[in-house]
Amino acid sequence: MRRLFPVTDETAPNTPGEGEWSLAELAAAYAYPVPTAGGGPVPWLRANMVSTLDGAAQHDGRSQPISSATDMRIFGTLRQLADVVIVGAETVRQEGYRPARSRAEFADARRAAGQGPAPAIAVVSAGLDLDFSLPLFASPLVPTLVLTGAAAPPDRVAAAEKAGAEVVVAGDGVGVEPARLVRALAERGHTRLLTEGGPRLLGQLVAAGVLDELCLAVSPTLTAGAAQRIAGGPSVAVPQRFELASVLEEEGFLFTRYRRA
Repeated sequence: MRRLFPVTDETAPNTPGEGEWSLAELAAAYAYPVPTAGGGPVPWLRANMVSTLDGAAQHDGRSQPISSATDMRIFGTLRQLADVVIVGAETVRQEGYRPARSRAEFADARRAAGQGPAPAIAVVSAGLDLDFSLPLFASPLVPTLVLTGAAAPPDRVAAAEKAGAEVVVAGDGVGVEPARLVRALAERGHTRLLTEGGPRLLGQLVAAGVLDELCLAVSPTLTAGAAQRIAGGPSVAVPQRFELASVLEEEGFLFTRYRRA
């Protein structure tokens, strides 16, 4: 692993197979912003996505084929830094989501930050068409949250609650309003927010202007086809400008971070 930006003495090429960063170094590189002096905790929403060189966010419906071992180490680190991981219902179904687990390497840091043993998973779903017998709902270390609208089917709400999930209403209609989603999580003490998509959810967050940071892994692969981009849905009226915060490189993968300008 080497840092390409900001430029430091770590920018020099490393010997292949050497120089793997520790989890502590990765955690420091991806630390959440510290609130300004005198200010209380404020929510910070970051997204973590991977994309091929030709813009595909998935291959055969999953992100794993375009990922790498280092990408998964960063994926795990970002999860352990977060209070809650926000994910869309379709991604839960396609990727076979499981509960976040506690990791001994991060236990002390999470305790020092006042966090629980593992981040909660928050599933965004309008219709609650989910299998509540899955471990994500039936046996998580931290109760799973289900974010939905006030018009969600009552029987599905009851099924979610019976399974042990906490149902959070974050919209007046059938869906979730992104700004209310962020507020609802912050009211529960979750201010270090991470979304792992999928593309439709990320597109909604972008369109609502609530995304603060994008961690984008650029995979040195080409897939062609008609796979989705990292964000889908209607385009925004005016393109949103983000600033480059850092770039890491490993075996041709670029691990970038962009923050709201």
